[in-house]
Amino acid sequence: MRTLIGAFAAILMASGAAFAAEAEGQIKSIDKDKAVITLDNGKSYKLPGEFDVDNIKPGMDILIAYDVVSGENLITDMQLPQ
Repeated sequence: MRTLIGAFAAILMASGAAFAAEAEGQIKSIDKDKAVITLDNGKSYKLPGEFDVDNIKPGMDILIAYDVVSGENLITDMQLPQ
């Protein structure tokens, strides 16, 4: 019984885990109301709540690190051109 409970707990933890990834490209569009950017690859990424959207503009090259949580790409780190 303990083995079954342990296996079930491991499955639950794994299913809710975030998956880290990176993306690189140009910003295609910015939705300031939803705090979401879309890159030229067509994928959308949610900006962190404290991020100042005025620092980015369409056409900028960008490198982001993000986690996939509940099917949403949440940006965890971002590098902008200098």
